[in-house]
Amino acid sequence: MELIEALNWRYAAKKMNGKPVPTEKVNRILEAIRLSASSVGIQPYNVLVIDSHELRGKIHEQACPQPQIVEGSHVLVFASWTAVEAQQIDAYMQLIADTRQTPIESLTPFADSIKGALLTRTPEARAEWAARQAYIALGTGLIAAATEEVDATPMEGFNADALDKLLDLPAKGLHSTSILVLGYRDAEKDFLATAPKVRRPAEELFIEVA
Repeated sequence: MELIEALNWRYAAKKMNGKPVPTEKVNRILEAIRLSASSVGIQPYNVLVIDSHELRGKIHEQACPQPQIVEGSHVLVFASWTAVEAQQIDAYMQLIADTRQTPIESLTPFADSIKGALLTRTPEARAEWAARQAYIALGTGLIAAATEEVDATPMEGFNADALDKLLDLPAKGLHSTSILVLGYRDAEKDFLATAPKVRRPAEELFIEVA
């Protein structure tokens, strides 16, 4: 499916039919998320991949009583780092050095610029920045799912504290920011499945600046 066709096809499915998403499709969606854009490339978040029906049932009961949680195939929980510190930046520099076979010392100016931009902010501001990065990855996941013809429903309206507790996220230095459910639409039960897509027209959305 071509990109624009896929984006016209996709919507946030309200009802899913329980059909499992093939592993190869899930893996391609996850790989797209891994390759997503991120400010300075540091990716200050993790993505929990949950296909256990039992655990999804607990999420539905304790944190997010939306039917897609149990009707879908996989639940992806985007969880941002609760703290962004110097050691995480240093670990990222080491990853760059190892991946590109570059002397770690050559990355000192880059590391210093990141630390200067981030570590001068309050811990709360850093956590907010990390959460925004997770949302970029969420958007990439939505687009990737559409190109795989897999329905993907993004969610914010859940009890984040309850979800964090259920998944033991504080112990991992994480806080849930959003959920993405992967599955297949139940077209007979979801009134939006055949509804025209509603988006602002291009002439209202875009402002050309000469």
